[in-house]
Amino acid sequence: MRMVLPFALFLLSALPLRAENWPHWRGPQFNGSTTETNLPTEWSRTEGIVWKAKLDGAAASTPIVWEDRVFLSGLDAENDTLQVMCFARGDGKLLWKHDLAKGTYQDDRSNFAAPSPVTDGKSVYFFFSNGDLIGYDLDGRRKWARNIQEDYGTFAFNWTFAASPTLFDGKLYIQVLQRDVPVRGRGFTDRENESYLLAIDPETGDTLWRHIRPSNAVAESREAFSTPIPLTGAGRNELLLSGGDALTGHDPATGKELWRWDNLNPVKISHWRLVPSPVAGGGVALICGPKKSPVFAVKCGLSGQLNDNDLAWSSEGVGDVSSDVPTPACYDGDFFILNDLRRVLSRVAAATGEVKWTVETPGGAKYEASPLAADGKIYLVNFQGEVSVIDARTGDLINTIEMDDPQGREVVRSSVAAAHGQLFIRTTRELYCVSK
Repeated sequence: MRMVLPFALFLLSALPLRAENWPHWRGPQFNGSTTETNLPTEWSRTEGIVWKAKLDGAAASTPIVWEDRVFLSGLDAENDTLQVMCFARGDGKLLWKHDLAKGTYQDDRSNFAAPSPVTDGKSVYFFFSNGDLIGYDLDGRRKWARNIQEDYGTFAFNWTFAASPTLFDGKLYIQVLQRDVPVRGRGFTDRENESYLLAIDPETGDTLWRHIRPSNAVAESREAFSTPIPLTGAGRNELLLSGGDALTGHDPATGKELWRWDNLNPVKISHWRLVPSPVAGGGVALICGPKKSPVFAVKCGLSGQLNDNDLAWSSEGVGDVSSDVPTPACYDGDFFILNDLRRVLSRVAAATGEVKWTVETPGGAKYEASPLAADGKIYLVNFQGEVSVIDARTGDLINTIEMDDPQGREVVRSSVAAAHGQLFIRTTRELYCVSK
Protein backbone atom coordinates (compact mmCIF):
# COMPACT_ATOMS: atom_id res chain seq x y z
CA MET A 1 0.00 0.00 0.00
CA ARG A 2 2.88 2.38 0.81
CA MET A 3 4.08 1.89 -2.77
CA VAL A 4 0.72 1.83 -4.57
CA LEU A 5 -0.97 4.82 -2.94
CA PRO A 6 1.60 7.49 -3.97
CA PHE A 7 1.60 6.15 -7.53
CA ALA A 8 -2.22 6.25 -7.66
CA LEU A 9 -2.22 9.82 -6.36
CA PHE A 10 0.33 10.74 -9.01
CA LEU A 11 -1.91 9.30 -11.73
CA LEU A 12 -4.91 11.21 -10.38
CA SER A 13 -2.93 14.45 -10.32
CA ALA A 14 -2.07 14.01 -13.98
CA LEU A 15 -5.71 13.79 -15.03
CA PRO A 16 -7.69 16.89 -16.06
CA LEU A 17 -9.95 18.18 -13.30
CA ARG A 18 -12.87 18.34 -15.72
CA ALA A 19 -13.28 16.57 -19.02
CA GLU A 20 -15.49 18.09 -21.68
CA ASN A 21 -16.36 17.12 -25.20
CA TRP A 22 -15.98 19.47 -28.17
CA PRO A 23 -19.22 18.80 -30.10
CA HIS A 24 -19.42 21.99 -32.19
CA TRP A 25 -16.76 23.97 -34.01
CA ARG A 26 -17.00 26.67 -31.30
CA GLY A 27 -16.96 24.13 -28.50
CA PRO A 28 -19.36 23.00 -25.76
CA GLN A 29 -20.48 26.55 -24.90
CA PHE A 30 -20.63 27.76 -28.52
CA ASN A 31 -18.11 30.49 -27.62
CA GLY A 32 -14.66 29.06 -28.34
CA SER A 33 -13.96 28.11 -24.72
CA THR A 34 -13.97 25.03 -22.52
CA THR A 35 -13.48 24.22 -18.83
CA GLU A 36 -10.66 21.81 -19.73
CA THR A 37 -7.54 22.05 -17.55
CA ASN A 38 -4.05 20.61 -17.60
CA LEU A 39 -3.62 21.44 -21.27
CA PRO A 40 -0.10 21.40 -22.74
CA THR A 41 2.02 24.44 -23.51
CA GLU A 42 5.15 22.68 -24.72
CA TRP A 43 5.35 20.11 -27.49
CA SER A 44 6.80 19.62 -30.97
CA ARG A 45 5.92 17.57 -34.01
CA THR A 46 7.49 14.57 -32.27
CA GLU A 47 7.36 15.33 -28.52
CA GLY A 48 4.11 15.43 -26.59
CA ILE A 49 2.25 13.88 -29.51
CA VAL A 50 -0.25 11.20 -28.48
CA TRP A 51 -0.85 10.36 -32.12
CA LYS A 52 -1.06 11.84 -35.57
CA ALA A 53 -3.15 10.79 -38.55
CA LYS A 54 -2.43 11.45 -42.20
CA LEU A 55 -4.98 13.48 -44.16
CA ASP A 56 -5.50 13.43 -47.92
CA GLY A 57 -5.97 17.18 -48.34
CA ALA A 58 -6.15 20.55 -46.65
CA ALA A 59 -9.46 21.94 -45.39
CA ALA A 60 -10.70 24.52 -42.88
CA SER A 61 -13.11 22.33 -40.89
CA THR A 62 -12.39 21.90 -37.18
CA PRO A 63 -12.11 18.50 -35.44
CA ILE A 64 -15.15 17.53 -33.35
CA VAL A 65 -14.66 15.34 -30.27
CA TRP A 66 -17.14 13.21 -28.35
CA GLU A 67 -15.83 10.86 -25.66
CA ASP A 68 -13.52 8.37 -27.43
CA ARG A 69 -14.14 9.59 -31.00
CA VAL A 70 -12.85 12.40 -33.19
CA PHE A 71 -14.87 13.39 -36.25
CA LEU A 72 -13.52 15.35 -39.19
CA SER A 73 -14.68 16.37 -42.64
CA GLY A 74 -12.10 16.66 -45.38
CA LEU A 75 -11.18 15.80 -48.91
CA ASP A 76 -8.97 13.63 -51.05
CA ALA A 77 -7.09 16.23 -53.12
CA GLU A 78 -5.68 13.70 -55.58
CA ASN A 79 -9.05 12.11 -56.37
CA ASP A 80 -11.09 15.34 -55.96
CA THR A 81 -13.47 13.65 -53.50
CA LEU A 82 -15.10 14.86 -50.28
CA GLN A 83 -14.60 12.70 -47.17
CA VAL A 84 -16.03 12.09 -43.71
CA MET A 85 -13.78 10.49 -41.09
CA CYS A 86 -13.84 9.15 -37.54
CA PHE A 87 -10.71 8.48 -35.50
CA ALA A 88 -10.22 6.78 -32.12
CA ARG A 89 -9.30 9.49 -29.62
CA GLY A 90 -7.01 7.12 -27.71
CA ASP A 91 -4.61 6.10 -30.47
CA GLY A 92 -5.71 7.88 -33.68
CA LYS A 93 -6.81 4.69 -35.42
CA LEU A 94 -9.13 5.39 -38.36
CA LEU A 95 -12.42 3.82 -37.28
CA TRP A 96 -14.33 4.68 -40.44
CA LYS A 97 -14.16 6.84 -43.51
CA HIS A 98 -16.58 7.43 -46.37
CA ASP A 99 -15.85 9.02 -49.71
CA LEU A 100 -18.70 11.23 -50.85
CA ALA A 101 -19.29 13.43 -53.88
CA LYS A 102 -16.78 14.18 -56.58
CA GLY A 103 -15.75 17.83 -56.87
CA THR A 104 -14.12 19.68 -53.96
CA TYR A 105 -13.83 23.35 -54.90
CA GLN A 106 -15.17 26.17 -57.07
CA ASP A 107 -12.55 28.88 -56.43
CA ASP A 108 -8.99 29.15 -55.12
CA ARG A 109 -9.91 30.75 -51.77
CA SER A 110 -11.43 27.70 -50.10
CA ASN A 111 -12.98 24.29 -50.77
CA PHE A 112 -16.22 22.46 -50.02
CA ALA A 113 -14.84 20.93 -46.77
CA ALA A 114 -14.79 24.24 -44.88
CA PRO A 115 -17.89 23.60 -42.67
CA SER A 116 -17.26 21.60 -39.49
CA PRO A 117 -19.34 18.59 -38.38
CA VAL A 118 -21.49 18.59 -35.24
CA THR A 119 -22.58 15.83 -32.84
CA ASP A 120 -24.94 15.25 -29.93
CA GLY A 121 -23.17 12.09 -28.79
CA LYS A 122 -25.73 9.86 -30.53
CA SER A 123 -25.26 10.88 -34.16
CA VAL A 124 -22.87 13.05 -36.13
CA TYR A 125 -23.80 15.39 -38.97
CA PHE A 126 -21.56 16.54 -41.80
CA PHE A 127 -22.30 19.50 -44.06
CA PHE A 128 -20.36 20.56 -47.14
CA SER A 129 -20.32 23.75 -49.15
CA ASN A 130 -21.74 21.93 -52.17
CA GLY A 131 -24.96 21.51 -50.15
CA ASP A 132 -24.50 17.87 -49.09
CA LEU A 133 -25.83 17.21 -45.59
CA ILE A 134 -25.46 13.70 -44.16
CA GLY A 135 -26.33 12.14 -40.80
CA TYR A 136 -24.50 9.08 -39.43
CA ASP A 137 -24.61 7.10 -36.25
CA LEU A 138 -21.35 7.05 -34.31
CA ASP A 139 -20.31 3.80 -35.98
CA GLY A 140 -20.49 5.37 -39.44
CA ARG A 141 -23.81 3.95 -40.61
CA ARG A 142 -25.67 6.48 -42.75
CA LYS A 143 -29.03 7.57 -41.35
CA TRP A 144 -30.05 9.96 -44.11
CA ALA A 145 -28.65 12.33 -46.72
CA ARG A 146 -29.91 15.31 -48.67
CA ASN A 147 -28.58 18.29 -50.61
CA ILE A 148 -29.69 21.76 -49.54
CA GLN A 149 -28.91 23.32 -52.91
CA GLU A 150 -31.08 20.76 -54.68
CA ASP A 151 -33.92 21.54 -52.27
CA TYR A 152 -33.75 25.34 -52.16
CA GLY A 153 -31.53 26.53 -55.00
CA THR A 154 -27.83 27.05 -55.55
CA PHE A 155 -26.04 29.25 -53.02
CA ALA A 156 -25.74 32.79 -54.42
CA PHE A 157 -22.26 33.59 -53.10
CA ASN A 158 -19.33 35.31 -54.75
CA TRP A 159 -16.95 32.89 -53.00
CA THR A 160 -17.47 29.42 -51.52
CA PHE A 161 -20.28 29.22 -48.96
CA ALA A 162 -18.98 27.92 -45.63
CA ALA A 163 -21.49 28.04 -42.73
CA SER A 164 -21.33 25.12 -40.28
CA PRO A 165 -24.41 23.36 -38.86
CA THR A 166 -25.53 23.79 -35.24
CA LEU A 167 -27.35 21.31 -32.98
CA PHE A 168 -29.49 22.92 -30.30
CA ASP A 169 -32.82 22.36 -28.60
CA GLY A 170 -33.34 19.06 -30.43
CA LYS A 171 -32.97 20.54 -33.90
CA LEU A 172 -30.26 20.81 -36.53
CA TYR A 173 -29.89 24.37 -37.86
CA ILE A 174 -28.29 25.69 -41.05
CA GLN A 175 -28.31 29.30 -42.19
CA VAL A 176 -27.98 30.48 -45.79
CA LEU A 177 -27.58 34.27 -45.89
CA GLN A 178 -26.96 35.04 -49.54
CA ARG A 179 -27.42 37.53 -52.36
CA ASP A 180 -30.90 38.28 -53.64
CA VAL A 181 -29.66 38.16 -57.25
CA PRO A 182 -27.44 35.59 -58.99
CA VAL A 183 -23.66 35.95 -58.93
CA ARG A 184 -21.13 34.09 -61.12
CA GLY A 185 -23.93 31.94 -62.47
CA ARG A 186 -25.08 30.87 -59.00
CA GLY A 187 -28.58 31.55 -57.71
CA PHE A 188 -32.01 31.87 -59.29
CA THR A 189 -32.36 33.96 -62.42
CA ASP A 190 -36.17 33.96 -62.52
CA ARG A 191 -36.88 35.00 -58.92
CA GLU A 192 -35.26 36.44 -55.82
CA ASN A 193 -32.81 34.33 -53.85
CA GLU A 194 -34.13 34.17 -50.30
CA SER A 195 -31.88 34.17 -47.25
CA TYR A 196 -33.12 31.73 -44.65
CA LEU A 197 -32.66 29.80 -41.42
CA LEU A 198 -33.40 26.11 -41.81
CA ALA A 199 -34.46 23.75 -38.99
CA ILE A 200 -34.07 20.02 -39.64
CA ASP A 201 -35.16 16.94 -37.71
CA PRO A 202 -31.85 15.27 -36.75
CA GLU A 203 -33.41 11.81 -36.78
CA THR A 204 -34.95 11.90 -40.24
CA GLY A 205 -33.28 14.78 -42.08
CA ASP A 206 -36.69 16.28 -42.85
CA THR A 207 -37.20 20.03 -42.87
CA LEU A 208 -39.17 21.20 -39.83
CA TRP A 209 -39.42 24.81 -41.02
CA ARG A 210 -37.63 27.39 -43.12
CA HIS A 211 -37.67 30.96 -41.88
CA ILE A 212 -36.98 33.67 -44.46
CA ARG A 213 -34.60 36.30 -43.07
CA PRO A 214 -34.83 39.62 -44.93
CA SER A 215 -31.95 42.05 -45.39
CA ASN A 216 -31.50 45.66 -46.47
CA ALA A 217 -27.87 45.03 -47.43
CA VAL A 218 -26.73 45.30 -51.02
CA ALA A 219 -24.68 43.04 -53.31
CA GLU A 220 -21.89 41.09 -51.54
CA SER A 221 -22.82 42.59 -48.16
CA ARG A 222 -25.78 40.19 -48.12
CA GLU A 223 -23.41 37.23 -47.97
CA ALA A 224 -22.45 35.66 -44.64
CA PHE A 225 -20.10 32.78 -43.90
CA SER A 226 -21.07 32.71 -40.22
CA THR A 227 -22.79 29.98 -38.20
CA PRO A 228 -26.00 30.24 -36.09
CA ILE A 229 -25.02 30.46 -32.41
CA PRO A 230 -27.35 29.60 -29.49
CA LEU A 231 -27.88 32.07 -26.66
CA THR A 232 -29.43 30.96 -23.38
CA GLY A 233 -30.41 33.60 -20.86
CA ALA A 234 -32.74 36.48 -20.05
CA GLY A 235 -35.51 33.92 -19.55
CA ARG A 236 -35.45 32.52 -23.09
CA ASN A 237 -33.44 30.62 -25.68
CA GLU A 238 -32.38 32.27 -28.91
CA LEU A 239 -30.40 31.65 -32.06
CA LEU A 240 -28.07 34.47 -33.08
CA LEU A 241 -27.55 35.12 -36.79
CA SER A 242 -25.01 37.61 -38.11
CA GLY A 243 -24.92 38.73 -41.72
CA GLY A 244 -26.61 40.98 -44.23
CA ASP A 245 -25.49 44.04 -42.21
CA ALA A 246 -27.52 42.80 -39.22
CA LEU A 247 -27.48 40.82 -36.00
CA THR A 248 -30.76 39.07 -35.24
CA GLY A 249 -32.15 36.85 -32.50
CA HIS A 250 -34.55 34.03 -33.39
CA ASP A 251 -36.87 31.66 -31.55
CA PRO A 252 -35.26 28.19 -31.87
CA ALA A 253 -38.70 26.56 -31.91
CA THR A 254 -40.10 28.47 -34.89
CA GLY A 255 -37.38 30.66 -36.39
CA LYS A 256 -39.44 33.76 -35.62
CA GLU A 257 -37.30 36.88 -35.43
CA LEU A 258 -37.30 38.23 -31.87
CA TRP A 259 -35.14 41.28 -32.42
CA ARG A 260 -32.90 42.94 -34.97
CA TRP A 261 -30.02 45.42 -34.89
CA ASP A 262 -29.14 46.38 -38.46
CA ASN A 263 -26.97 49.48 -38.27
CA LEU A 264 -23.71 47.68 -38.99
CA ASN A 265 -23.35 49.29 -42.42
CA PRO A 266 -25.43 52.50 -42.49
CA VAL A 267 -23.89 53.83 -45.72
CA LYS A 268 -24.56 50.51 -47.49
CA ILE A 269 -21.04 49.59 -48.59
CA SER A 270 -21.55 46.82 -51.14
CA HIS A 271 -18.59 44.50 -50.39
CA TRP A 272 -19.01 43.86 -46.65
CA ARG A 273 -19.46 40.08 -46.65
CA LEU A 274 -19.46 38.82 -43.07
CA VAL A 275 -17.31 35.90 -41.90
CA PRO A 276 -17.16 35.83 -38.05
CA SER A 277 -19.99 34.12 -36.21
CA PRO A 278 -21.67 35.98 -33.34
CA VAL A 279 -20.62 35.27 -29.76
CA ALA A 280 -22.39 36.04 -26.48
CA GLY A 281 -21.18 36.80 -22.96
CA GLY A 282 -21.48 39.36 -20.19
CA GLY A 283 -25.09 40.13 -21.09
CA VAL A 284 -24.27 41.12 -24.68
CA ALA A 285 -24.19 39.57 -28.13
CA LEU A 286 -21.20 40.52 -30.26
CA ILE A 287 -21.10 41.11 -34.01
CA CYS A 288 -17.84 41.90 -35.81
CA GLY A 289 -17.92 44.32 -38.72
CA PRO A 290 -15.63 43.38 -41.64
CA LYS A 291 -12.66 45.11 -43.28
CA LYS A 292 -11.15 46.69 -40.12
CA SER A 293 -14.51 48.09 -38.98
CA PRO A 294 -15.55 48.00 -35.29
CA VAL A 295 -17.22 45.30 -33.25
CA PHE A 296 -20.61 46.02 -31.69
CA ALA A 297 -22.09 44.61 -28.47
CA VAL A 298 -25.89 44.45 -28.42
CA LYS A 299 -27.68 44.19 -25.07
CA CYS A 300 -29.36 40.82 -24.58
CA GLY A 301 -32.99 40.26 -23.65
CA LEU A 302 -34.49 42.97 -25.89
CA SER A 303 -37.23 42.68 -28.50
CA GLY A 304 -38.24 44.24 -31.79
CA GLN A 305 -36.32 46.68 -33.97
CA LEU A 306 -33.28 47.91 -32.05
CA ASN A 307 -31.21 51.05 -32.54
CA ASP A 308 -27.82 52.25 -31.36
CA ASN A 309 -29.24 53.09 -27.93
CA ASP A 310 -29.53 49.34 -27.45
CA LEU A 311 -25.80 48.85 -27.81
CA ALA A 312 -23.85 48.17 -24.64
CA TRP A 313 -20.68 49.40 -26.34
CA SER A 314 -18.72 49.37 -29.58
CA SER A 315 -15.02 49.54 -30.45
CA GLU A 316 -15.36 52.61 -32.67
CA GLY A 317 -12.19 54.65 -32.27
CA VAL A 318 -10.24 51.59 -31.09
CA GLY A 319 -8.87 50.33 -34.40
CA ASP A 320 -7.13 47.28 -32.99
CA VAL A 321 -10.39 45.75 -31.72
CA SER A 322 -11.77 44.29 -34.93
CA SER A 323 -12.00 40.98 -36.76
CA ASP A 324 -12.49 40.33 -40.45
CA VAL A 325 -12.41 36.51 -40.39
CA PRO A 326 -11.83 34.84 -36.95
CA THR A 327 -14.75 34.46 -34.54
CA PRO A 328 -13.88 35.83 -31.08
CA ALA A 329 -13.82 33.59 -28.02
CA CYS A 330 -15.57 34.40 -24.74
CA TYR A 331 -13.77 33.22 -21.61
CA ASP A 332 -13.47 34.31 -18.00
CA GLY A 333 -15.98 37.11 -18.57
CA ASP A 334 -14.10 38.65 -21.50
CA PHE A 335 -13.95 38.49 -25.28
CA PHE A 336 -10.69 37.52 -26.96
CA ILE A 337 -10.80 39.22 -30.34
CA LEU A 338 -8.25 38.21 -32.96
CA ASN A 339 -7.69 41.00 -35.49
CA ASP A 340 -6.38 39.16 -38.54
CA LEU A 341 -5.83 42.30 -40.62
CA ARG A 342 -3.90 44.30 -38.00
CA ARG A 343 -2.31 41.12 -36.59
CA VAL A 344 -3.14 41.69 -32.93
CA LEU A 345 -5.10 39.89 -30.22
CA SER A 346 -7.10 41.88 -27.65
CA ARG A 347 -8.75 40.97 -24.37
CA VAL A 348 -11.93 43.03 -23.98
CA ALA A 349 -14.38 43.08 -21.06
CA ALA A 350 -17.60 41.57 -22.40
CA ALA A 351 -19.91 43.76 -20.34
CA THR A 352 -18.19 47.14 -20.84
CA GLY A 353 -15.86 46.96 -23.83
CA GLU A 354 -12.82 47.91 -21.73
CA VAL A 355 -9.63 46.81 -23.52
CA LYS A 356 -7.52 45.02 -20.92
CA TRP A 357 -4.59 44.29 -23.22
CA THR A 358 -3.60 44.10 -26.87
CA VAL A 359 -0.61 42.13 -28.14
CA GLU A 360 0.88 41.44 -31.55
CA THR A 361 0.36 37.96 -32.92
CA PRO A 362 3.59 35.97 -33.34
CA GLY A 363 5.11 35.14 -36.72
CA GLY A 364 4.60 36.70 -40.10
CA ALA A 365 1.74 34.57 -41.44
CA LYS A 366 -1.94 35.49 -41.44
CA TYR A 367 -4.35 34.16 -38.82
CA GLU A 368 -7.85 33.17 -39.93
CA ALA A 369 -8.54 30.27 -37.56
CA SER A 370 -10.61 31.31 -34.54
CA PRO A 371 -8.98 31.35 -31.09
CA LEU A 372 -9.40 28.63 -28.47
CA ALA A 373 -9.65 29.82 -24.83
CA ALA A 374 -9.02 27.27 -22.09
CA ASP A 375 -7.00 26.58 -18.96
CA GLY A 376 -5.91 30.21 -18.60
CA LYS A 377 -4.49 30.23 -22.11
CA ILE A 378 -5.37 31.28 -25.64
CA TYR A 379 -4.37 28.98 -28.51
CA LEU A 380 -3.91 30.47 -31.98
CA VAL A 381 -2.76 28.93 -35.26
CA ASN A 382 -1.74 30.77 -38.42
CA PHE A 383 -1.60 29.89 -42.12
CA GLN A 384 1.86 28.33 -41.70
CA GLY A 385 0.68 25.99 -38.94
CA GLU A 386 2.50 27.85 -36.15
CA VAL A 387 0.54 27.31 -32.93
CA SER A 388 0.99 30.08 -30.37
CA VAL A 389 0.07 29.76 -26.70
CA ILE A 390 -0.71 33.06 -24.95
CA ASP A 391 -1.35 33.75 -21.27
CA ALA A 392 -5.00 34.80 -21.10
CA ARG A 393 -4.43 36.96 -18.01
CA THR A 394 -1.45 39.00 -19.21
CA GLY A 395 -1.25 38.52 -22.98
CA ASP A 396 2.32 37.25 -22.63
CA LEU A 397 3.52 34.75 -25.21
CA ILE A 398 4.14 31.36 -23.59
CA ASN A 399 5.31 29.40 -26.61
CA THR A 400 5.12 29.04 -30.39
CA ILE A 401 5.32 25.60 -31.98
CA GLU A 402 5.83 24.96 -35.69
CA MET A 403 3.46 22.19 -36.75
CA ASP A 404 3.48 22.33 -40.55
CA ASP A 405 5.29 23.24 -43.76
CA PRO A 406 2.41 24.03 -46.12
CA GLN A 407 2.98 23.41 -49.80
CA GLY A 408 1.67 25.42 -52.72
CA ARG A 409 -1.54 27.29 -51.96
CA GLU A 410 -2.46 25.12 -48.99
CA VAL A 411 -2.75 26.94 -45.66
CA VAL A 412 -3.93 26.09 -42.13
CA ARG A 413 -7.36 27.56 -41.30
CA SER A 414 -8.75 24.98 -38.88
CA SER A 415 -9.13 26.12 -35.26
CA VAL A 416 -7.50 24.23 -32.39
CA ALA A 417 -9.96 22.15 -30.36
CA ALA A 418 -9.62 20.90 -26.77
CA ALA A 419 -11.28 17.92 -25.10
CA HIS A 420 -10.43 15.41 -22.37
CA GLY A 421 -7.13 17.08 -21.52
CA GLN A 422 -5.94 16.99 -25.12
CA LEU A 423 -5.51 19.44 -27.99
CA PHE A 424 -6.54 18.54 -31.53
CA ILE A 425 -4.65 20.40 -34.24
CA ARG A 426 -5.42 20.04 -37.91
CA THR A 427 -2.63 21.06 -40.25
CA THR A 428 -2.74 20.82 -44.03
CA ARG A 429 -2.01 17.07 -44.18
CA GLU A 430 -2.01 15.83 -40.55
CA LEU A 431 -4.36 15.65 -37.59
CA TYR A 432 -2.46 15.80 -34.29
CA CYS A 433 -3.54 14.85 -30.79
CA VAL A 434 -1.35 16.64 -28.22
CA SER A 435 -1.28 16.10 -24.46
CA LYS A 436 0.85 16.56 -21.38
